[in-house]
Amino acid sequence: MAGILVWFWNERFWLPHNVTWADLKNTDESTFPQAEDLYLACPLAFCMFMIRLVFERFIARPCALGLKIQANGPQKAQHNAILEKVFTAITKHPDEKRLEGLSKQLDWDVRTIQRWFRQRRNQEKPSTLARFCESMWRFTFYLYIFTYGVRFLKKTPWLWNTRECWYNYPYQPLTVDLHYYYILELSFYLSLLFSQFTDIRRKDFLLMFLHHVATISLITFSYVNNMARVGTLVMCLHDAADVLLEAAKMANYSKCQRLCNVLFIMFALVFISSRLGVYPVWILNTTVFESWEIVGPYPSWWVFNTLLVLLQALHTFWSYLIVRTAYRAISRGKAGKWNPLHVSKDDRSDIESSSDEDEVLPPSQKHHTNGTNGAHGTNGYLSPSPCPNEH
Repeated sequence: MAGILVWFWNERFWLPHNVTWADLKNTDESTFPQAEDLYLACPLAFCMFMIRLVFERFIARPCALGLKIQANGPQKAQHNAILEKVFTAITKHPDEKRLEGLSKQLDWDVRTIQRWFRQRRNQEKPSTLARFCESMWRFTFYLYIFTYGVRFLKKTPWLWNTRECWYNYPYQPLTVDLHYYYILELSFYLSLLFSQFTDIRRKDFLLMFLHHVATISLITFSYVNNMARVGTLVMCLHDAADVLLEAAKMANYSKCQRLCNVLFIMFALVFISSRLGVYPVWILNTTVFESWEIVGPYPSWWVFNTLLVLLQALHTFWSYLIVRTAYRAISRGKAGKWNPLHVSKDDRSDIESSSDEDEVLPPSQKHHTNGTNGAHGTNGYLSPSPCPNEH
């Protein structure tokens, strides 16, 4: 284990040439980031998760009920022991052969059995109330941390001149405010990483998991090798759009259609301009070119910038989904009446679609369901609709 630790903390990987860990030890005159500081984020992540549960129960839920958001979820499927056994033990999406066998066994027609499976899949989806509470928690945290980040950064010289991120690097002292900012952000994303397995499961689950891992890795990397100044710029820039996204979701769940539309447009503008404009021009420019000129590259520098570029790739993909969502909403809407958060459940729209794939049926089954229970499919859950009152 000692050999592994020596290999992992190799100074030639983590630090610039001629810099050692001994040079960055804390003294009475100056304090530098220490890797062991980050251990504090683990218990704080657990505490943050517990705070979230209390917040959702005693603050978000009463707010949702005050907005008349219903606690009940989709219609429950009629209890049937045979179908339940197939659903839980064999498949949630039976093929035609199995449907015909079940039809003969139960003396039900195929469309009724298909409807039962759709209702059973939808039954596992969380209610609008649960979605609202989750979004309100994230909105509250993002609003707080973004406000804190702006107030902190406006007093720093590197906000106005990014070259200050690299002057005298890595001998840049760690302030209490900067330490608090980092630990709080890391704790939150750690809590998101683990709660992702218990939260509403979305279709972009793997992408979001990759996003959380990349974010946690970036925060950890930038703290350990004291790239904390540029790290604060990255964190604050990303929090700006997230505030608007969660606010748009809350308006959507509250059926405040006009407010939802305005917030979504604001979110799209801020997201695309910040992630595709400010981020590469401002952040990547300083981490790649200015740091190369002032400090020079070294192994962990390459890893850090690779993670930043990976983040940019995710920005590009999500920007494409946002634009596609808005385009479909406008093209399908009538007389300016559109809902950007309900256009496509395959998009990162609700930007938060549940991962139940049941909304998309196999081609072989579609002819059984067309025309059943209205234009939008069984109980309004089969196919996406631009209708502002879908939920």
